[in-house]
Amino acid sequence: MVENFLHEYAKLIADYPEKIKIERVELGENFVEVIIYADKVDTGKLIGKDGKMINAIKTVIIGCKAKDATSYRVTVKSIE
Repeated sequence: MVENFLHEYAKLIADYPEKIKIERVELGENFVEVIIYADKVDTGKLIGKDGKMINAIKTVIIGCKAKDATSYRVTVKSIE
């Protein structure tokens, strides 16, 4: 559910939505890292000025915790 939301949201923000990829990494019981891979140009857009965009995305993801006990870490990486 979270991965689908992040994928669709990142595609809306990105200049190159076809390059957006999402990877889910299980780090432990009830802890997941979601990595958003994007073009170099789009990483800045996804992070935002002073990290405001990524913090807003993380705030929405925290809302998912109400239904699911899993904690999420969201990371943005550029595709070389």
